[in-house]
Amino acid sequence: MSGMRTVMLLSALTALFMALGYTLGGSGGAVIALLVAAGMNLFTFWNADKIVLSMHNAREVDSESAPEYYGLVRDLAQRAGLPMPRVYLIDEPHPNAFATGRDPDHAAVAATTGLLSMLTREEVAGVMAHELGHVKNRDTLIMTMVATIAGAISMLANFGLFFRGGDQENGHGNIVATLLAVIVAPFAAMIVQMAISRTREYGADAAGAQISGNPRALASALAKISGGAEMIPNPVAQRNPAAAQLYIVPVHVSELFSTHPATEKRIAALEAMAGRTGAAAPTPRASALSPVATPMRRRSSALDPLRRD
Repeated sequence: MSGMRTVMLLSALTALFMALGYTLGGSGGAVIALLVAAGMNLFTFWNADKIVLSMHNAREVDSESAPEYYGLVRDLAQRAGLPMPRVYLIDEPHPNAFATGRDPDHAAVAATTGLLSMLTREEVAGVMAHELGHVKNRDTLIMTMVATIAGAISMLANFGLFFRGGDQENGHGNIVATLLAVIVAPFAAMIVQMAISRTREYGADAAGAQISGNPRALASALAKISGGAEMIPNPVAQRNPAAAQLYIVPVHVSELFSTHPATEKRIAALEAMAGRTGAAAPTPRASALSPVATPMRRRSSALDPLRRD
């Protein structure tokens, strides 16, 4: 059902882009809008991961440069039945993580040094399992395309406002069309984007809890990250607000305009899942994960759900 809803929302966003093109340029504008949308989707399909990782100055790590972090992702990917994704580290104190890539065979996951130093090992496992949940649910490509088209609608609306300022001599210059172009279309695009984002976050939380085997660890991580995200600036999101939808917890905004559900609601859903499965609470004294090259420490009992029998 959620897959059908996503397809419907994506179709609605594309139709909205074409309608805006028609409002600004008639049938020719609609055709141009369709071609532009197709071009953006094609470009995004092949280059989304490169764009996002470059935006964050992320550096790729391996089993030698970040053995614990890389090994944790490898174990989780194996448990999820996914190909090993590329693993990236972002040298930022802001605690957050995201996944990108057009499909599971071309996926990448990234976390900030702030996140790895703030959370316990089992909480990091919950976060990275959440990101792998996005990969498994094929959310990464869909959300990047939605963000691209939504951004284009806003750009086109701004262009329409400027263009229509001196175009009052023909039938296309009426006030209703102008309001539709510069107010209604961007707002509708925002609603579509939020609907897809909130749906996929609940799905990734559930998938991450199943992959890690510890819903409460992810719930604990969300609580910590949410607090840190409000206090520590995120320079990438400040420069490009559209990037906020990528993170496991977005920068602080009003819930009405957030691309994520309220963190409290996500935590409550994970606690309910833990109650049904009988998962233990996270070990509070578990050590944080080191993002640098250090000898691999023995796994604590907090990571028991990752062990293979």
